[in-house]
Amino acid sequence: MNRTATILLTALAPASWGTTYAVTTEFLPPDRPLFTALLRALPAGLLLLGITRVLPKGIWWGRAAVLGALNIGAFFPLLFLSAYRLPGGMAAVVGSAGPLFVVGLSALLLGQRPTARSVVTGIVAASGVSLVVLKAAGALDALGVAAAVASTASMSAGTVLTKRWGRPDGVGPLALTGWQLTAGGLLIAPLALLVEGAPPALDGPAIGGYLYLALANTAVGYWLWFRGIGRLTATQVTFLGPLSPLTAALVGWAALGQSLTPLQLAGMALAFGATVAGQLGRPGQPPVQAPVQAPAGAAQPRTFSFRERNARKDSMDVTGPALRR
Repeated sequence: MNRTATILLTALAPASWGTTYAVTTEFLPPDRPLFTALLRALPAGLLLLGITRVLPKGIWWGRAAVLGALNIGAFFPLLFLSAYRLPGGMAAVVGSAGPLFVVGLSALLLGQRPTARSVVTGIVAASGVSLVVLKAAGALDALGVAAAVASTASMSAGTVLTKRWGRPDGVGPLALTGWQLTAGGLLIAPLALLVEGAPPALDGPAIGGYLYLALANTAVGYWLWFRGIGRLTATQVTFLGPLSPLTAALVGWAALGQSLTPLQLAGMALAFGATVAGQLGRPGQPPVQAPVQAPAGAAQPRTFSFRERNARKDSMDVTGPALRR
């Protein structure tokens, strides 16, 4: 039940990100993607820093900067660039290949061997999203494709590194989220000023839209996401990603009057089925703890030979860093 609750709470993150398109088109100033990315990340990060009052120490200054760049600072601008330069839905299709990126990176960085089921499930998820969002349009833009692939690779690498590095002792996912959002926002700020100039004038709906994106969509959403990474495998978490374009399609149908064709409904069923199948892997493994050293002079535990360990029914190895059952 705890694992199911963790999955459901983590799924709220991509579901909330699926509302970004509707909020942006209906309430925010047009043609300001970098300014929107900045107001999503930096205020949310500073708010979480103020709540937790925990700053990185030692090596975590560098790690927080790397994770903030991958998950926020590079991901947001690349995603917006691809969305502007590619035909409708193509950026989301490339993004839906994230589980395949994570499967490969997990093999390299986490030592988790890819399985045929995870690869097939990833292909099915991407195919389902394609049916939902892909629209007929002109030729593909090379820069847009490169930006879409880079944004997906950036977020995937950030997810896997977040799993690999974990969190410092005594630091919760809320503080880790604040570090990354702040680092990513500081990276976006000069880029937004250079490319888009001074901030636009904001009316009431725009202020409300930015507050929603900063608080619910980003501060809470990314906290749930990084919390899930700490408790599930990286592959399980990233298979929740297709919920974002599926939510966007549902919001477009329910709130914006957009229609859904039978082919899109079939794609939604495929993508959702792949998302559920992606949660059937093994649960996240707890970090390996160092062996406890016995005090000087105390009786040392008996070391079993290889043959003796194999003869024991519980196969308990008391000499290694962890107990294997």
